[in-house]
Amino acid sequence: MSIVAPPLSPSSRGIACLLPTLARGWRAARDRHACTQQRLHRLLAPHHAGMLAPVFDSLMTLYETALGRAFRVGTVTALSADERMLIDLLDGARPQRACITCPEGAARALHCSLCSTRIMLAMLG
Repeated sequence: MSIVAPPLSPSSRGIACLLPTLARGWRAARDRHACTQQRLHRLLAPHHAGMLAPVFDSLMTLYETALGRAFRVGTVTALSADERMLIDLLDGARPQRACITCPEGAARALHCSLCSTRIMLAMLG
């Protein structure tokens, strides 16, 4: 069975453009052993998208699991390779199997999370 998620709409892309900020906020919260969803909600709420905090928390957790290591953040002036790959995976520019080698279970979970995130973004926009 294949799951096909809709492409990101222009308004959904606005929230998706926040992905590096969301990923960095998530990573900072994880490193401090703080509540990741609370941090994500704070970042998403000004965009009327606070309800997506659990969606992005799941996406980040499963992405990190698939990577098999901690997610690496970029700098103020440059995205990390992990951030670029996550953006490409979310917008469908790169097929998952072409960029991440991980156990089948982790791959399926990440695939479902990417599809779910796209669907939730489409519903928002």
